Amino acid sequence: MQITLRDAAFIDHVRLRLAGTLPGRNAQYRMASTLRVHNAERFFSGPASDARTASVLNLLHWHQDAWHTVLIQRSTNPRDRHSGQVSFPGGRLEENDGSLENVALREVWEEVGVEPSKIELLGRLTELYIPVSNYVVHPFVGILHGETNFTPQAGEVERIYTPNLDIFRAAENRKVTDISIAGGTTFRGVPYFDVNGLVVWGATAMIMNEFLEAVYGEEA
Repeated sequence: MQITLRDAAFIDHVRLRLAGTLPGRNAQYRMASTLRVHNAERFFSGPASDARTASVLNLLHWHQDAWHTVLIQRSTNPRDRHSGQVSFPGGRLEENDGSLENVALREVWEEVGVEPSKIELLGRLTELYIPVSNYVVHPFVGILHGETNFTPQAGEVERIYTPNLDIFRAAENRKVTDISIAGGTTFRGVPYFDVNGLVVWGATAMIMNEFLEAVYGEEA
């Protein structure tokens, strides 16, 4: 199904789709590593008892006659299991946040410089457990109203990317590779989105794929 609606109509469409039955983990699976798929029961039956909580935001915005999202490349940090990776803006729940939604809004303000007052949250996707960092991630989807200058958080964000959503929808940009992470672990047969040369994989790719299937009705 081709979605050509824009502005208010598209926003209403996204909100309606997110309020309905989500494609959930079946959609996430389609962009999961072979290791994760083979260990699905352990990874998806429930998080560890000491798992921490985090939120991320898929922030949509209209730019140059197309819908875009916002991704960040994390700065190199030997203490960060996701050092240097490309992801949605987001982070862990802190004592004063009050809600999972507030976590996502705060992190977007801190990491890319977008004020919460400019964002309208449209809904949420299926939570996802990340074993390597022991986080349960709660993904939200929001719309940026108006223009803004994205500003990377010093010391935390190396670079900000704002790719067109059509890049993720194109079949030729879905690829598979082996990926090595900090600590020497290598994941074999990892699906990823090739975003103008960027490798978008792992939880970010899984969350994006659920969004695509929820909103556009597409299946990889």
